Amino acid sequence: MIIEKIIAVLKKDALTAVRYRNGFALSSLAQIAQLATFYYLARAVGPQFRPEGMPYFLFLLIGTGFYTFLLSGTHGFLKTIQESQQTGTLEVLLATATPAAGLVSLGAVSAFADGMLQFAVYVGAGIFLFAPVLHVSAAACLLVIGFSILSAFAIGLFAAGMQISMHKGSAVLWVLGSSAWLMSGTLFPVAALPKPVQMVSYFIPFTHSLTAMRLAVLGGSFAAVVREVEILAIFAVFLVPAGIMFFSWMVRQARQNGTLSFY
Repeated sequence: MIIEKIIAVLKKDALTAVRYRNGFALSSLAQIAQLATFYYLARAVGPQFRPEGMPYFLFLLIGTGFYTFLLSGTHGFLKTIQESQQTGTLEVLLATATPAAGLVSLGAVSAFADGMLQFAVYVGAGIFLFAPVLHVSAAACLLVIGFSILSAFAIGLFAAGMQISMHKGSAVLWVLGSSAWLMSGTLFPVAALPKPVQMVSYFIPFTHSLTAMRLAVLGGSFAAVVREVEILAIFAVFLVPAGIMFFSWMVRQARQNGTLSFY
């Protein structure tokens, strides 16, 4: 049953994307411009700068691409709630037989699928145009993507719960996204940060997601990838149940207070 629902959601959003092709074209142009920017930024910095032992361009390419994918997935949860609030259908939507957390997750499936496609095209184009041949570990990449999505899933549920409770989910996600962008090693290595900030960054799941993905794409040791994946698994064990409970609790509170349909 859940597979059929996922397929139905993906089919609906795929038809919508085909209908609005201009958005895809503009997104592609933006990605090309970003690739060129990072390429010339890496050239300006010079080949001597090799964060975590890798060329700076590849460091930027994988870090920004994968971080954008994860953040777009978390935003999918928030978007589902906001659109339902704006159209006045949230109360009806959450009254269906599907559990509230599962229903919102279905709405975010397309965000993850679209983000995954854009990430693959973005990184693939960057490597094809500007980087040498790499030894990518497909198995390691799948492990990293799977456990990273679980962390993003939990964070998305927290943001959706805040949207129902305070109607400020966008602000919360913006603060979290901006902080993680700075501290998770997206544009520069975590080692460049002050020691106290480094300690905080180790408790951000995205930090380990980016490190693991770079290792997987750039041919790092499988043992090193597994270590990062183990950390992501620990995050998932705690964050996913917490996210589901928090979101379900926020929905119950809104129903009891009669504010579920407010926007």
